This record gives sequence, structure tokens and C-alpha cells, in this order.
Amino acid sequence: MTAIAVAGRLYQLGKIKRILIIAPLSVLGVWQEEMQKYADYDYTLAVLNQSSTPKKVDVLRHLTGSVLQVAVVNYDSLRLMTDSIISWNPDLVICDEGHRLKNHASQQSKSATKISKSAKYCLLLTGTLISNHAEDVYGIYRTLNPAVFGNVGYYAWRAKYFDSYGYGNFQFRLKKSMEEEFLRKVHSVAFRATKAQCLSLPPTVEIVRNVELEGKTEKLYRQIVKESYAEISGGEITTANVLSKLLRLSQITGGFLTNDDDGNTESVSTAKLNALEDILDDAMNENRKVVIIARFTPEIEAICKLLEKKKISYSRVDGKVKDRATEVEKFQNNPDISAFVGQIQVAGLGLTLTASSLMILYSLDYSVANHSQTLARIHRSGQTQTCSYYYLIAKNTVDEKIFRSLKQKEDFSKRMIDDFRKGINALD
Repeated sequence: MTAIAVAGRLYQLGKIKRILIIAPLSVLGVWQEEMQKYADYDYTLAVLNQSSTPKKVDVLRHLTGSVLQVAVVNYDSLRLMTDSIISWNPDLVICDEGHRLKNHASQQSKSATKISKSAKYCLLLTGTLISNHAEDVYGIYRTLNPAVFGNVGYYAWRAKYFDSYGYGNFQFRLKKSMEEEFLRKVHSVAFRATKAQCLSLPPTVEIVRNVELEGKTEKLYRQIVKESYAEISGGEITTANVLSKLLRLSQITGGFLTNDDDGNTESVSTAKLNALEDILDDAMNENRKVVIIARFTPEIEAICKLLEKKKISYSRVDGKVKDRATEVEKFQNNPDISAFVGQIQVAGLGLTLTASSLMILYSLDYSVANHSQTLARIHRSGQTQTCSYYYLIAKNTVDEKIFRSLKQKEDFSKRMIDDFRKGINALD
């Protein structure tokens, strides 16, 4: 809403005629809804969600008129539309969930930077400016305003503000001597507002439900731990090969395992589904709506089958669902829809799910940003009830390590790599 007010004021002052809003795919429709609610000025808006780049470009080219013109596009489209967007000549660029630009080497970040340089103004919105490392700031501020840090390249910038350490000196931490200058520059063009300052929100409660894997699943899990540790220890220790092994272990705790040879997925456990069913029974008895969040597609499918078996009507948002706004609207406004099933990577951004005050986190990924964004889906403006978060954590597994890292806001992958290099089996 604040961004819409800022844009309106700039338009009324005659400083802008065109706005480009860059947002995750799942949030595009939200901007259309928010503009309808809060934009008390004349505008015309186009959501560039067409199936092909030429169609998107054609819609953008025909977005003209005497009133404020607003184009909304997702981050993944930037790479193929950069020149067309620059030719359209936006005056204001708004980067929603701007932490997606933190990887300065990504094509998304490079394209966004090129586009923002051609505009008069740039506004970046994020609830997680630094999700894991202070180095995240470089890619974000290069798009927002590169002059803040002196228009220098990444390696020169890193050498100025960070010391290297760890195995091979491949890790970096902010220099004590540069902390004050670093923070001063970050805050020089930033405004930070917490939920507590802006909203009168109810309290939150976290409940960890420890889940015990079945004997055969526990045995399978330990066997894969043993094999993975031997394989990694016998070769080069990299983030990619450690995380690939952790991925398989996370799949097992969720109840499924994908075969590397044929790609088929088999069910190996129902422990979490049983725990989920218990919570669902209590929630339905209390006539409460429920949000269920999971990481992997087989988990989503199994959760939906469970809901169907129990005759619980639900909405669903994952990579397979295109009309996400309709799914959210049904959950929010239809009293017959009692559950919402969402995939972390998709449903964790931009969705308002305040019809529920109960979220069950069936599984987790490694991203601190994804985690905090996911929790905020029910704990936001419009919520009046205490929000309860149930974590389903398989005992003595990688689930516990991921959960602990998220709560401590640690970089999970780096910690795992460090453990391996110290001779510790981080998988166990």
C-alpha cells in the first residue's frame, strides 16, 4: 500500500507516467488487486502473464494512454524482455520481494539492474534484506542505487567490506572496522518498519510435533546416511554434492524417495501423514481452517489425497496451479473450503491466508527468507486470532538440523559444508 501511495504522489506531481512492477509470478495478481483497492488515481494496468515473450512484449507495447500506465511482470521474464522494457521507458521501477536480486551474478539481477538504471526512480520492497549473508546487499543495492556503495564491482566491494576465512578462504564476514560505514550506507536510502510498528497483530505460538519414522524407514534413512557420507568423504566436498544428499534425506522424512535410476517415486513412510491427520481432526472438530505447507510435490499430492479421503474441501497452490488468485479467494471467502495446501517455493510469497490462524509445516527447505515469508501468510493485516504454527519434525534426522538453522537464522548449507571439512558427519 505504501508503494502505491508513493507512486500516486509522484504521478500527481507530474514526475512519472509509467511504472514497471517486478514481482514473483505468484504475486502478479496481488498487485492488480491492491491497485484496485488503494490507488485513488487514474491508471491503466497490464499484468504480463501471457504464455510467450512475444505476447508479453506486444501487450507492453500497446500499454499507452494519458493516465498512469502500470505494467506488472515476473522476475523470470526479465531476461528475455530487458530491451523491450527499456524501450517502453518506465519512470519508476518497483521490485517486490527484492531479496530475489541478492545473487549479483544471476541474470535476473543483471537484467533488473540494467532496467532500473534507465528509470528515474527505483523502489525495492522486501521483508528480508539480508536473508543469510551481508553479501546479499550488493546485488540488491546495485539495482536499487549503485551509487550508495560507489558504483564498484562486486570483488572490489567485497574486499573493502569483508574478511575471508574458513577452508580455502571461501567464506566471508563483515569487517569489524567497516560495520559502521556499511550499515550507514545501507540505511541511507532505506526505511525499515516492523510488523509491531505498523500493525496490531495477535501473538504467535509454535508447537513442535516430533515424528518417529517407522523401523524400516529409520533403517533406510541410516543406510543412506552411511552411503552418502562415504561417497562425499571420498571425493571433493562441495555445496552441490552435500545438498544433493541432504535432499534425499529430506524426501525420506516426508515419506517419499525418488529413484535416481528411473526417476520413479515410492512411498517409504506415512509417519508425517499420520501426525498431520491427528492435527486435522482436532482442527475440523473446532471448525478451524488450516494452512498446510510442504516442500516436495509427492508430499503435496499425498496431503491432498488425505484431505479427499477425509472429505475436507481444499484450495491448492503449487507449481502446477496457474490460477493462484482464485485458489486463494476460495480459501479466504468460501466457508466450505477448510484447508489450503501450498508449496513453500510458490505459496510463501504475496498470498494472504488470514482466514486461517493455524499453519502446519509438513516439511521445510533451507531458506530463511522462504521460511519467514511463509509464516507471514497467516500473520498479517486482517488477522485477529492467535496464530499457531505446527512443525512436523522427524526425530534424529536432518529435519532437526534444518529447523534449528532456520530458528537461528543460520546459513544451513555453509554450516553443513563446515562440518564435513572438520570431519563431522553433518548428515547424521
